[in-house]
Amino acid sequence: MKPSPTSVELRPLAIGELIDRAATFWRAHLKPLFVLCLGFDLLNYIAVKAFTVAMTRMVGVMPGLKGPPANTDPGAALAQSGIALGLMSLLYVFLVWNYWIATTAAARYVVPMTLGESVRPSEGLRRAASRLGTLTTTYLLSLAWSLGVTLLLCLPGSLVMGLGVVAAVTGKGATGGTVVSVALIIIGAIVLGLGALAAVLWYFLRFMLLPPVLAMEDIGAWAAFKRSGALLSGRIEPGFVGRGTVRAMVLSTVVGGILIAVSLVSGLPAWIVRLAYGGNLLDPAAQAAIPQLLLVPAELLQVVGQSFFTPLSFVVSAFFYVDMRVRREGLDLERRMMAPEPTTPSP
Repeated sequence: MKPSPTSVELRPLAIGELIDRAATFWRAHLKPLFVLCLGFDLLNYIAVKAFTVAMTRMVGVMPGLKGPPANTDPGAALAQSGIALGLMSLLYVFLVWNYWIATTAAARYVVPMTLGESVRPSEGLRRAASRLGTLTTTYLLSLAWSLGVTLLLCLPGSLVMGLGVVAAVTGKGATGGTVVSVALIIIGAIVLGLGALAAVLWYFLRFMLLPPVLAMEDIGAWAAFKRSGALLSGRIEPGFVGRGTVRAMVLSTVVGGILIAVSLVSGLPAWIVRLAYGGNLLDPAAQAAIPQLLLVPAELLQVVGQSFFTPLSFVVSAFFYVDMRVRREGLDLERRMMAPEPTTPSP
């Protein structure tokens, strides 16, 4: 049975109205959105589980960890650390790529339904599959672009840490030099962490509208890259909140807070299992010994719980895309001009 369309009045919306309409749409279409999101969340779980298994198998050969005899060769330890960092980077790249595909599929369902068109969730999946090559190319472009931003934001912290290392080397054991070097290294690490966090937040804000653009507009990778930035940049109304990036930041903060709270609540069974059978959460060997027959069902319960609420972020992104097009391009006027005129009965 095809879901009924949910046509809404197209007009510029305040942030509160946008969140309220998105939440109303999410509640009205909870079942198809849950089904659409569950498959992507299961893929994420499989990827994270494979990464966890790979890391636990490395416990026995990494020095400083409990478990089987450790390999004390510094070269082997450095190689293992490099492998772990590489696997973590690949996991992050896959999770964000999968999130983009899910958001594109959901946007192809949400936006037409919002405009009063009847569409099935499967059409969103078909659209995401047909745009997979363009989506992947655009994703790689975004990663290359964000790499420069990340290096720029992390540069101050790296310089401060470098000064701390230089002070430690040139201090030659002096008490004052040691204190200064330690302080610089700690401050540099904090600034570096804040810079990396800012880079991640900038990435998701800058490309928040990219999946809806790919879902609704038949344009290439580079055009979609520029189009999403053009829709988001600049000011759309007076005041600080009138900037597109600020509105995106407020929306992302609200939805992110909801999703984090849901993740914590739905993840309680898994944490209970880890504490009951693993004891120390910081001991990889103890966590690896947890019976998977207990841990996997608890983790799947968390995945199912998240799949109910994760579509809310997709809906907010789609509604934000429609709102920006209304404000910048007069989408509401365009839809009214395309609507058929009412016919009057002849006498």
